[in-house]
Amino acid sequence: MTERELEIRLGPGASLHGDLVHIPAARGIVVFVHGSGSGRRSRRNRAVAGSLQARGFSTLLFDLLSPAEAAVDDGTAELRFDIGLLATRVVFALDAVHAEQHTAGLPLGLFGASTGAAAALVAAAHRPELVAAVVSRGGRPDLAGEALLDVGAPTLLIVGGRDDVVLDLNRRAAARLGAPCDLQVVPGATHLFEERGALEDVARRAGDWFTTYLHPVTTRPRT
Repeated sequence: MTERELEIRLGPGASLHGDLVHIPAARGIVVFVHGSGSGRRSRRNRAVAGSLQARGFSTLLFDLLSPAEAAVDDGTAELRFDIGLLATRVVFALDAVHAEQHTAGLPLGLFGASTGAAAALVAAAHRPELVAAVVSRGGRPDLAGEALLDVGAPTLLIVGGRDDVVLDLNRRAAARLGAPCDLQVVPGATHLFEERGALEDVARRAGDWFTTYLHPVTTRPRT
């Protein structure tokens, strides 16, 4: 297993940075899309990433905002809900992973949390030729809007059983998804899955989903 920083170029003079962990003979790579006000150092996402690495998946955790943007967002919280902007950043990350020597050709999955789940789904709709599966942890897939209809990658929505409002929003989003979808509830868990064993349950369910669906997708033209 090797770990290094990956630069994700956004354009002239602009880039984001991520932590790429490559597993030899990986069965696929999972790109993590963090939620509101979080970043690539997210303790919960890193715990899930470690579990996926143990199951043979390479992983990428990256910052969706530049340091300057993050400073603005810390004060205003305006960018963390800009799903269009965040989804564009996810697309750049997908393209970077696809072009990277050690990960090019690997089946790609997306793991989104909170608002990051919406950004992941919008990105999946824009890169159907790359994204083979999506998992949402306590996500807000409803914020993906009309893009839900265009998602083709099999999608798993994981929600805490005590996260009543988000559970209802996920049920509504699941009914609109154009992709095969499964909504799974972790009994007794709240929004952040802080209960004993809850996050491990999420990691197991995510690992099972990616093991089932992370295989090369049929190439389709970009939209």
